[in-house]
Formats: sequence, C-alpha cells, structure tokens
Amino acid sequence: MDDVHEAACHCGTVRFKVWLREGLRTARRCTCSFCRMRGAIVVSARSEDFEFLAGEENLALYQFHTRTAQHWFCKTCGIYTHHRRRSDPGLFGVNVACLVGISPFDFAEVQVVDGVLHPSDSGGASRIAGVLRFEPQG
Repeated sequence: MDDVHEAACHCGTVRFKVWLREGLRTARRCTCSFCRMRGAIVVSARSEDFEFLAGEENLALYQFHTRTAQHWFCKTCGIYTHHRRRSDPGLFGVNVACLVGISPFDFAEVQVVDGVLHPSDSGGASRIAGVLRFEPQG
C-alpha cells in the first residue's frame, strides 16, 4: 500500500509531502530518553520520499548522544515534524500527528521499540519493548 501524505507543523509554517511506501504499518514509539519525553508516534519514510513544500528554513535541529539522529522542530510553534533515524540514516521518522487527516489516536495499538538498548549500541536487532494501546471511552 503506497500512500502520499501532505503534512505540516501546528502553525503551518513548515509543510511537506511524504510518500509512505508501507503506509502507516511502520507506526511505532520508542523508549529512548528523548522519545520518552517527546511522546510522538512516528512512521518511516525514505529520505528521497520526503519533499518540503514550505518552511524548511524555519526548522531547528536537535541532536544528542552520538549525534547521528537529527530531530527537526518548527521554530515558531515548536512541533517536532520528523527526524533522520539513527539506526538507518537513509530513513526519516515522521510524526503522524503532522500528517493531514491522521491522528495519533487513530491507532488502537502501536509497537514500542527498545531505544534504551539501541541496536547501534548493542550490535543486535531492534527489539520490541511493548505495545501502547488507546481505548476510546464512550
């Protein structure tokens, strides 16, 4: 299932288009120190499938630890839009909340990957740490 999505930060300054070759099936969260605090659900996109429509110059970059991953945020509204993945720098993690018409609450279950024991540090494969569930009431 191939999906092309338009996306934007909260204020609309940063806008982009992304082709999700695997649709929303790659949705996940992470347990690393940064992702725990950020709390976003992300989907994977190849860097060549990501195109800015406006506002690229309005992004701020944040890096930590090995400085391999690159996390971008809108300078105006502060919303995290996407990041270059540490485990595969050819892939972006895209904040699903930025995708037009998609909400993090559209996912009944989301896998949570173990970012504390990151595969780049352990030399092993990525591990699933658990599952995050959303059960709407009423």
